Amino acid sequence: MSRSQESHLATVRAANDRPTITAALARKLIDTQFPQWAALPLELLDPAGSDHVIYRLGEHLSVRLPRHGGAIGQAQKEFDWLPRLAPHLPLAIPVPVGVGEPDFGYPWRWAVSRCLEGEVATVEALADSSTAAVQLAEFLTALQQFDPDDQEPRTDLTGRPLAARDRATRAAIKEVADVFDPTAMTDLWNAALNAPEWDRRPVWFHGDFHTGNLLTIDDRLSAVIDFGGLGLGDPACDLMIAFTLLSPTSRATFRATLDVDDATWTRGRGWALTTGLNAYTTYAATNPRIATQTTRQITEALIG
Repeated sequence: MSRSQESHLATVRAANDRPTITAALARKLIDTQFPQWAALPLELLDPAGSDHVIYRLGEHLSVRLPRHGGAIGQAQKEFDWLPRLAPHLPLAIPVPVGVGEPDFGYPWRWAVSRCLEGEVATVEALADSSTAAVQLAEFLTALQQFDPDDQEPRTDLTGRPLAARDRATRAAIKEVADVFDPTAMTDLWNAALNAPEWDRRPVWFHGDFHTGNLLTIDDRLSAVIDFGGLGLGDPACDLMIAFTLLSPTSRATFRATLDVDDATWTRGRGWALTTGLNAYTTYAATNPRIATQTTRQITEALIG
């Protein structure tokens, strides 16, 4: 059986599984597919995130291997679009330099990107920063205004509607009713679903725009990472940053700078609530860091 046939069978078998990803596997993938980087040291980045295992490759590169089927396709999408987006954005973004193919039993495409320096943004450093609020709004404005001349419809750029999360969100509200106010959560969720839909031209959104995907240098925003959720449509999903990072005062600055209407803001609060609930019910029992972050996200979304 050829290596390509083996890779295809691995893809079929692992479609609903989480493949085992080790440094030895990553090393073999790099050395065979990108021999120009075979001599560079490989170091696991921890914590790496829920969607990818990430390795630092030398001083200037990172390797991202999807953990599960929900993250496949991201490598190619980022490779196609981030180099085009980067010149138009006021904060740095990770430009991919290569896409690896399935091999050695690993079933999906994976990416090599240039590393960006900085520390992950923290609430402690930036929650009350009007400067950060303005930077975030200016980044989203620039992203939404990007308009490539040769843009063609692509299914991997279609965002999932808020209503598609209704059943799971209501189930999560019941599950955490002893931790958060179930009436307040239900009222907010109903308001978000009933808010007027986005009726303007589709615009670009990051799709996972939260504190963990922001980098800082000297407590100033420097970069935005992880564009696996990049898409075109309603930008309300990106408003979750107002509730994962900002305080009520800086949130008001962010909203005014971005010029967000009431309906979009309400949908954005809904996105913050549903994503916060999903992460809380999935990880809070085993990860105190995520428990703290998502508790704040849900609480701030209810504040508005």
